[in-house]
Amino acid sequence: MEFSEVIKNRYACKKFDGRQVQKEHLDAILEAGRLAPTAKNLQEQRIYIVQSEEGLAKIDKVTPCRYGAATAVVVAFDKNNVFTYPGEKRDSGVEDATIVATHMMLAAKAEGVDSCWINFFDPEVMAKELGLPENEEVLMMLDLGYAAEDAKPLPTHSQRKEITETVTFI
Repeated sequence: MEFSEVIKNRYACKKFDGRQVQKEHLDAILEAGRLAPTAKNLQEQRIYIVQSEEGLAKIDKVTPCRYGAATAVVVAFDKNNVFTYPGEKRDSGVEDATIVATHMMLAAKAEGVDSCWINFFDPEVMAKELGLPENEEVLMMLDLGYAAEDAKPLPTHSQRKEITETVTFI
């Protein structure tokens, strides 16, 4: 699939058919995340694949937003391995993990796998429920799977502001 088609057609799937993501597709998705750029190439992302019934039950205790996906990808980052920017008010953790997650989300669509970016949970509760190390901060979760037959994008999916409303040349 052409990249322009990937970004045009990808939507937040909120109804999965429950089938497990094929291994070759999951491998390609994870590789896209591995290749994502990070500040100073620190690669502070930590990716957790949750597919077991026990693991998915833990996810379901923390958020109602798994939507029947058989795979949940929890994206975190090592807070002790980030680049601090000049001014020391921000570091690279959140943005680098976001870049990694975005690469995986777009790779999923290219592989024919549907996804939904999930932030509707308390990151500290998620980390505790999954038993993640204290030095890691959970950024988001990515539901992965195949859309149910009657799944469809939200009605507003194709509505976009004109580029002149969001871009300014200085």
